[in-house]
Amino acid sequence: MLRDRSVASLIFEIVNYTLLSIIALLTLLPFVHVIAASFTTNAELATKTFVLIPTRYTLSAYKYIFSTDEVTRSLLVSIGITAVGTFVSMLLSCLMAYGLSRKDLYGRGVILFLVIFTMLFQAGMIPTFLVVKDLGMIDSYWSLIIPGAISAFNLIILKNFFQSLPEGLEESAKIDGCSDFGILFKIVIPLSLPAIATISLFYAVNYWNTYFNAILYLNDASKWPVQVILRQIVVLASGLDFNNSALTDTVPPPDQTVKMAVIVVATVPVLLVYPFLQKYFTKGALLGSIKG
Repeated sequence: MLRDRSVASLIFEIVNYTLLSIIALLTLLPFVHVIAASFTTNAELATKTFVLIPTRYTLSAYKYIFSTDEVTRSLLVSIGITAVGTFVSMLLSCLMAYGLSRKDLYGRGVILFLVIFTMLFQAGMIPTFLVVKDLGMIDSYWSLIIPGAISAFNLIILKNFFQSLPEGLEESAKIDGCSDFGILFKIVIPLSLPAIATISLFYAVNYWNTYFNAILYLNDASKWPVQVILRQIVVLASGLDFNNSALTDTVPPPDQTVKMAVIVVATVPVLLVYPFLQKYFTKGALLGSIKG
């Protein structure tokens, strides 16, 4: 009986690993295709709809994208917005989440209701634009950071994680004379690195993908993040009008090749950061959902 169970378990593991490996390879194929197509020549793309290994490599699409300093400047802008925005969002989220995790906070239920309410109902584009304008943040990088500095979803996950920590730690710290800020920054945050890394990744990806708000609030093209510039490059490569860009003097390479190269340029920076946070990702997301 034990031998039969061992054989059945072995067969299950073989089938399971085989299916998971096939699924993993299928999910990787689109990424490989995009990267390979960005290095492919026009002639090969015209004859092949799906490329995994180019027969002839070319850097024409990347040379076209980086033909001016606009992309490099916009990359630096996006990196700055992502770094500052993630720091501001995590600071505000940690402060608010820690307060809401305290059961003795006066009005805690009302504040939580207002937070959840914003997940279901939002002001809309025009009221938000008017608020940003009245605050004097038009054509400022802060217009891409302040309006969405705190995500209700991320805040609740972080609050649940803080709430799952043993209460005895805070009580011991208070006996030793530690203040609330000292408890947060010396005890709670160091013990919450998995959740903080997870939420930081969420915020960083959101700031890196900033596109629509940049079009709404930034009138100066020199302040545009990389997502807006890359979209303009795709428009120009498609043969459409391209306003306010030095790339209009260049001859566009194949439309499809440029699109693939744009995807690579916009995705690789985030992919380079993700492996360093991967070990915290699953643990932080799950632990933050244990308690409500």
